[in-house]
Amino acid sequence: MLKRAFVAPDPGRIRLRFASRAVLGIGLAVAVCGLAGHSLVAAITGGLAALLALFTVTDATVRGQAVTTALLPVVGLPVLALAALLHDVPVARDLAFLAVVGAGVYARRWGPRGHSLGVFAFMMFFATQFLHTVPGQLPELYAAVLLSLVAAAAVRFGAWCYERRLPAPAAVAPPTGGTGLARITTRQAVQATVGAGFALAVGQLLSDQRWYWAVGATWWVFVATTSRGETVVRGFRRFLGTVLGIVVGFAVAVPLHHDPVAAAVVVAVGVFGIFYTAHVSYTWMMLAVTVMASMLYGLLGVLDPALLALRVSETAVGSLGAVLAVLLVLPVTTHSVTDAWVERALRCVHACTAEAAARLAGNEAADPAPRVAELEAILGRVRLSLAPLVHPLSPMKARSGRARQVLALLDDCAREVRGLASVAADPEASHDARLAAACWRVEAAVEALTDAPTGGQRRPFAEAAAPHPAGAEPVLAHLHALERALLDLAVPLRGSNRVPAGAVGA
Repeated sequence: MLKRAFVAPDPGRIRLRFASRAVLGIGLAVAVCGLAGHSLVAAITGGLAALLALFTVTDATVRGQAVTTALLPVVGLPVLALAALLHDVPVARDLAFLAVVGAGVYARRWGPRGHSLGVFAFMMFFATQFLHTVPGQLPELYAAVLLSLVAAAAVRFGAWCYERRLPAPAAVAPPTGGTGLARITTRQAVQATVGAGFALAVGQLLSDQRWYWAVGATWWVFVATTSRGETVVRGFRRFLGTVLGIVVGFAVAVPLHHDPVAAAVVVAVGVFGIFYTAHVSYTWMMLAVTVMASMLYGLLGVLDPALLALRVSETAVGSLGAVLAVLLVLPVTTHSVTDAWVERALRCVHACTAEAAARLAGNEAADPAPRVAELEAILGRVRLSLAPLVHPLSPMKARSGRARQVLALLDDCAREVRGLASVAADPEASHDARLAAACWRVEAAVEALTDAPTGGQRRPFAEAAAPHPAGAEPVLAHLHALERALLDLAVPLRGSNRVPAGAVGA
């Protein structure tokens, strides 16, 4: 786990840049709040706003990121006011909190922007519970949030906008088809609200002061998951990361929180850890979050061992609430989500090959490179969706074996598609009838796997898999390997002449 978090490949040092920029942006936001004479509570609120702006805004373009960042206070400030006004009205406060939870998850149907705004709204409500905000503090908190967002934006879009020198990432929206309760985001909104209601009720039995930790645990378990399997695994990892973070908190936060300089360094390291590990290890990200939160409680003067132990209990309750909700309330099965992502990956292979075929036929406007980037993004989602099945503790060994086989063969397809795209870009490879024909056969293979309409007469799949002569050009070798991987995929995906629903995860 440690190797995965800190030795994982970091092409272009993107994660390092992401984490370093976050430390700079959040540090600047807190410094600006300090220079403005704001209180510690306001500075923490501003720092949280900057963290969310730098962490959750993931639009594909820099322009889109700027628009979403500008919309954050439009959503967050009214929620902050609502939570503060309801601070002394527990029943209304709790109902409003659950409404924000449901709306925040439902907003995922509008893609990255909806996700970002939903997270920001939830965290503004959460922050008022964390800091016990009352209406009289709102003017100062409003100013702190706005100043911090400006500071974070100045770093992200001005001083350190490394995205301008990178190709736009492929936009891969989750499968959200259907209407009403058939729509995944609608189901998840209901699940999250029910799970948060359970967490809120049980959390208040454990503590009438820190109950919101349980609601926060439920919320963050739902973020970035789609199926019940993903949610269960994420709940376990959140609890494990919190426990490990508490252990580190006892060793670091408890003895050092009286020293402002040491506390600031620990918080900065925690921020770096959150951003650096977020995309490779949720457990390590939660460890960093827990250590940072422990130090913030130290700065607020309320840190003690009993508080850290209570956090473990509240996190367990919140994770349990999320797990019970996804298992019992409108469950979204792992296999239904997995099948959707696998089919999208195969169709992307089809599109990559079609673009390469057009390029090889002399169409200079055809470019498979963007499709290759999209395939890489989709495969990331396939891995996340299959994580419950390939987890070492998964009891379903047969399904686990099929899932591992599918992942390995899809990785083979991606490797061959990358090689095909690089060769197709070579002008000397164009106008080769053999290469175009081989691409055509791969397209037929994908169509056979996905039951897509062929749009014309195609040769049988078995004929497409015939081996190419020895010594064929590199592109033919890529195409032959791609055909073979697609043929092998028929075993775990089909098992018969048709692809049954849930072939991988049933």
